Amino acid sequence: MNEQLQPMRNVGLFAHVDAGKTTTTEQMLFRSGQLRALGSVDTGTTQTDSLEVERERGISVRAAVTRLSWGGTDINLVDTPGHVDFLSEVERSLRVMDGAVLIVSAVEGVQAQTEVVWQALRELRIPTLIYVNKMDRIGADADAVLAQIRRLISRQAVPIGAPDGVEADFRGSADLLGSRDDECPLWAETYREQLMEAAAERDEAAMEQYIEQGGLSADAMLPLLIEGVHGCELFPVLFGASGRGIGVEALLDAIVRFIPPPPGRVDAPLSGVVFKIDRDPAMGRIAFVRLYNGVIRNRDMVRNHTRELEDKVTQIRRLIGQKSEDIGVLKAGDIAAVYGWNRARIGDIIGTPDGVPGEKRLAVPLLTVQVQWRNAAEYPAVVAACQELADEDPLLDLQWLPEERELHLKVMGQIQVEVLTHLLQSRFGLEVAFGAPSVIYKETPAAAGEGFIAYTMPKPCWAILRFRIEPGERGSGLVYQSLVRGEDLLESYQNEVARRVPEALQQGLRAWEVTDLRVTLVEGEHHVWHTHPLDFVIATPMGIMNGLMNTGTKLLEPLLRFRLSVPEEYGGKLMNELILMRGEFDTPIVSQERMEIEGLLPVATSLEFPARLGSLTKGRGTLSAFFAGYRECPPDVDVERPRRGVNPLDQAKYILAVRNALSNQ
Repeated sequence: MNEQLQPMRNVGLFAHVDAGKTTTTEQMLFRSGQLRALGSVDTGTTQTDSLEVERERGISVRAAVTRLSWGGTDINLVDTPGHVDFLSEVERSLRVMDGAVLIVSAVEGVQAQTEVVWQALRELRIPTLIYVNKMDRIGADADAVLAQIRRLISRQAVPIGAPDGVEADFRGSADLLGSRDDECPLWAETYREQLMEAAAERDEAAMEQYIEQGGLSADAMLPLLIEGVHGCELFPVLFGASGRGIGVEALLDAIVRFIPPPPGRVDAPLSGVVFKIDRDPAMGRIAFVRLYNGVIRNRDMVRNHTRELEDKVTQIRRLIGQKSEDIGVLKAGDIAAVYGWNRARIGDIIGTPDGVPGEKRLAVPLLTVQVQWRNAAEYPAVVAACQELADEDPLLDLQWLPEERELHLKVMGQIQVEVLTHLLQSRFGLEVAFGAPSVIYKETPAAAGEGFIAYTMPKPCWAILRFRIEPGERGSGLVYQSLVRGEDLLESYQNEVARRVPEALQQGLRAWEVTDLRVTLVEGEHHVWHTHPLDFVIATPMGIMNGLMNTGTKLLEPLLRFRLSVPEEYGGKLMNELILMRGEFDTPIVSQERMEIEGLLPVATSLEFPARLGSLTKGRGTLSAFFAGYRECPPDVDVERPRRGVNPLDQAKYILAVRNALSNQ
């Protein structure tokens, strides 16, 4: 039996930066009675922006989990960052949502982050509501934005409210599902017609009724619409102005009405996932957990499936704004903060992986920066602080090189670098600087070939490996398999090779990560007496690097897909700029004295372009850009970076270095 005591929804708010997510969240908390007074992004008094840097800048940096109740239904609400530099937070939140609200500005319309998130929502099949915010702002245009949503997002976006007025005259929306035909205002007729058509298309009987009677009642439409939303085939559109609290209650009603409740059983084996890590100054690490099945209680010993260990729960707390309460129990379908799991990491699966959905990769850091500290005495503290931040955001992918006394972080952009600088100062009291960002290139095999290693000296050791290395399709990453029989190479040794191949590919001939390739172990041999279990840790990188020397590698560079809108008079100048940056673009579209250009730009040549666009167009150009993948560099581009550690191609030196490292562990 499913012991679900209270109806529940798990909903994420997603949008491009400045579309109004945090303001909408604040209004939801206020109108549901969770807040006595409204906070403001502008004055830094919002409940979900808890970091000092968020309050100062007026942007969300971390996903914030909060809770409210509406009409007898509990809602776990996740307010996610809108800036592309913090896309990793969005990525982690998507995994644990049963529904989403995609917020679009009525003035700016569909923007780059909106499209990136939309694609992920569709691939993960998450039921989604679309909320057109800022209807009270100058330049708001409901019809134009709805048309753009249908063109760029989905033709199945259907209004369930009709906006009454615009800009300063915006008064709210008519509820198209709450009024009869004879009550529907004239200005709402067009929107109601669109809604009835969308509902009628889902059912033959409804279509007959629509044709014969010229319309459908709300009672006839509602089950068809709910079915369409749950099946990710319809996407209701609402209109509001969250800054003035208009439309927020209708949005809460729609969340309860259209977003499905979470699946899960309290009597099934425990399964959940850690999707966010935070830190409490007094109580240490906080693991935010979405539970899919089972129950966790205070003082339970819980199995961490990913790390193969057990940890004790000291406390389970629910966060509401900036307050929290000890609830003592977390049940299937719910989200809460678990204390006591000091070894937990983001992405860890709790209990069994059954029922835990997969991840959708959105964020791809394209830049790397080196951390610089003021004096040698602060070096250990800077290392510890960066490790803590990397625990909370694994995509920072901290590279600590103790011998060179260097720290490197991967980042999405300049705003993230500024926020990291601020966090290290405000939270850890450390003044650090970051070197100029450099682009992250990759390598891929230039041809097919083989890598061979016979690691038999100096004794005692014995590990023989032969790899076949072949180029893969662009974007395929690493595909590994073994064709070696267990009697030739024990399964335990083969597992060690499989673990070490991805590590060996972290640095290719130019010291960049090697990707888009197939690696096949075609020959392997151990010795009954001489083989040590760690021999394959040493041999694998030497065999892989030998193979890359034989195949050669090509350099790959990251690309951005962009959409540029400029006044027509600046079009020629901008196209020339794009060509100089090695950009590729489709035939520009001219409409209403503005030119829209879409295409691809290399990251390396366009780092300064967003900053220059303002002066090139006198502030009248807009640019949307998001990661489009890697592709082969032109022949005249060849970028190498310093290798970290000893090169496995220098086999004698490498063997000594690794054997010493292994013996010192």
